[in-house]
Amino acid sequence: MTKATPRTIRLNAADNVVVAVDQIEVGSTAAGLTARARVPKGHKMAFAAIGEGAPVLKFGQVIGFAKTAIAAGDWVHEHNTGMGAIEHDYAFAQDAKTEAVLPVHERATFEGYRRSNGKVGTRNYVGVLTSVNCSTTVAGFIVKEIERSGVLNDYPNIDGIIALKQANGCVVDYRGVIFDTLKKTTWGYATNPNMGGVIMVGLGCEGFQIPKFKEAYGVVESDLFRTMTIQETGGTRKTVAAGVEAVRAMLPKVNAVKRETVPASEIVLALQCGGSDGYSGITANPALGCAADILVRHGGTAILSETPEIYGAEHLLTRRAATPEIGQKLVDIIHWWEDYTERNRMEMNNNPSPGNKLGGLTTILEKSLGAAAKGGSTTLREVYHYADPVTAKGFVFMDTPGYDPVSATGQVAGGANVLAFTTGRGSAYGCKPTPSFKLATNSFIYQQMLDDMDINCGDVLDGVTVEDKGKEIFELLLKVASGQRTKSEELGYGDNEFVPWQIGATM
Repeated sequence: MTKATPRTIRLNAADNVVVAVDQIEVGSTAAGLTARARVPKGHKMAFAAIGEGAPVLKFGQVIGFAKTAIAAGDWVHEHNTGMGAIEHDYAFAQDAKTEAVLPVHERATFEGYRRSNGKVGTRNYVGVLTSVNCSTTVAGFIVKEIERSGVLNDYPNIDGIIALKQANGCVVDYRGVIFDTLKKTTWGYATNPNMGGVIMVGLGCEGFQIPKFKEAYGVVESDLFRTMTIQETGGTRKTVAAGVEAVRAMLPKVNAVKRETVPASEIVLALQCGGSDGYSGITANPALGCAADILVRHGGTAILSETPEIYGAEHLLTRRAATPEIGQKLVDIIHWWEDYTERNRMEMNNNPSPGNKLGGLTTILEKSLGAAAKGGSTTLREVYHYADPVTAKGFVFMDTPGYDPVSATGQVAGGANVLAFTTGRGSAYGCKPTPSFKLATNSFIYQQMLDDMDINCGDVLDGVTVEDKGKEIFELLLKVASGQRTKSEELGYGDNEFVPWQIGATM
């Protein structure tokens, strides 16, 4: 029997590497070349000779530079490819365009919870927030007591109750970046449309003072928003009892809301990737980008984030910025990250991770070009700082770290009511109150982690078009927004994924 020729993909006519769809053995023929080394699946093989110091090209873009001369047929990875200085032409707003948004009566719909402020939720949770790590145990006790009692069984329209525990909240300057970030993130979760009711528990003497928080946002306590501190209430037992009583009192009102038919323009979709591999930029990420384009056409919002993971690809986004000013906001953020990593004796190429490299990614430039594909092709309408409220429609960017739980926390605080997460190595992640569905970049990981993965994008390597896969993702998005539970929801993920960004110094 003749052995099948290993499949490869050349993503752009300018590329001097091809991607191995199947593993390539030494001496075998692939892409019309004789392989000079073993090339694992998802990794790169030189399609042409690359001189020492010359750029390595993938996606038609520079992903690194040859450390030594690379012959055609060689395995191309970190042993012979590294970073180098690149000067990008940002060409601000050069490719900006006015997308045609469908009229309301032609837009897709889903079944959502319309809130009193006009926002629409896809889930209906009760949240117990904390102002400081010192009150997280009490918040957990309140949630455990409610769950243990079984009272939620009487309220079928409530998805559950969650304690959003944080690791900081004290010894912070209320005029500083830590306080500001905690304030924005906490308020963002409290007002996320997937929250039906909220209780905020503090200790009382912490730096992140609840009264200052309420004053900052003009918060008035109501049937659906209550605050308390352990010190004022009288200790742990009394605070747990008071918290349980407050939750019980708000349950009937939280439960009273009903799903109704609303247009897809009410969806705010967080775009995430984690555990990326060499297929991420070929299958799941561009397919999710197509789904994001469809959502934008239906009047919705898609949030791209993870700034360290668009580093080196930001010029592709600045070209799509609606105005030069929006593009400059992104470049300013990139410069902040360069300074931030230098001050902390790190480097931007610290990402990709060891798992990313095992999956075929060599430099942050390569990873970023694949990650940016999640953002589709529409005009960049706005750039936000971490946890800022997202108010613009269309495709937007939010500055966040690349670490998935921290990044997603910022997006949810910004108002995301659904989250799509691509993975090639197999990330285990879920989110509350915002449902997260996972897209596998390859068929192996989809089958290997079937209980975690919602869609297999690996069949793009077998001939399914990226456009058709994007339509499949959009259809799942509507179903999840309407209440269909994701794999991570079935598993119970989301209780430990509230991770606000710790930017400043903890004193």
